Amino acid sequence: MNQPDNFFNVIFHENKSTGQDVALCAGYESGIWRNDQLADHAMEWLPEFALTYSELTSISHSNAIRMTKKAARLVYQTGKYGNRGEFGELFLHIAIRQVFETIPAVSKIYYKSAVNETVKGFDAVHVVRGTAGLELWIGETKFYTAVSRAITDVCKEIVDHLRVDYLKNEFLLIQNKIDSSWPEEKELRSLLNPNVSLDTVFKKVCIPVLLTYESKAVAGNSKTDIKYLQEVKLEIEKAYLKLRTDLGTSYKAAYGVDLPITIHVILIPLADKKALISTLDKRLKALQ
Repeated sequence: MNQPDNFFNVIFHENKSTGQDVALCAGYESGIWRNDQLADHAMEWLPEFALTYSELTSISHSNAIRMTKKAARLVYQTGKYGNRGEFGELFLHIAIRQVFETIPAVSKIYYKSAVNETVKGFDAVHVVRGTAGLELWIGETKFYTAVSRAITDVCKEIVDHLRVDYLKNEFLLIQNKIDSSWPEEKELRSLLNPNVSLDTVFKKVCIPVLLTYESKAVAGNSKTDIKYLQEVKLEIEKAYLKLRTDLGTSYKAAYGVDLPITIHVILIPLADKKALISTLDKRLKALQ
């Protein structure tokens, strides 16, 4: 599936037995963190993020502007938009597409049954074609200012979302929203069939977790050099360790066993979250 050119700089990427740790940064231009450029890039992903597979494949020179406006309106009208939750979901979408080359399975916008209804459940539903078949990537994101609060909240959410009854219901919702013309439809439906044990599903499922936070390293530098990379590495390594430790402890306390699923952790350090939200908001409204 075609996608916009890569924008984020991958400033850290480590593969562990428990999953991959990745950090992305927008980088700098003329001594300034690329806030505006990041917002512009995010808008390039709107159609793929918000539209169905059938709508995407129908885009041509005659309806490209109309379909882009539709995508912008869909994002703006969701219940999460007031809290800017959709921006976190958009960055999660971009990150896993760029880094892991995932394939979107279901647009989270289409979980809604009415305008302004809060979109619940996982924050992304993608797949990856692996050596053992199709893998389901169900993502979680927190578009926050403080990384410590983001870690606390996302750990609680993941533990809650991995309840058997919650997962079964979520898989049913996903099945109901899969576009019938999507090439991977039959295989994903087969994986999510209620008759398939979660023990089997967990072997083909992972959770990418994306957290944003305001970074002292990002705000205190003006170029991507060794000094910046060393400073940001100290920040992110603490965050990775805390998230994985807290999540493992919380899951075992809740269910009495170790976490049975692979977790990929993606961090996006920001210079100024408020400024980024303001720019994203302007770009999104302009597209409508």
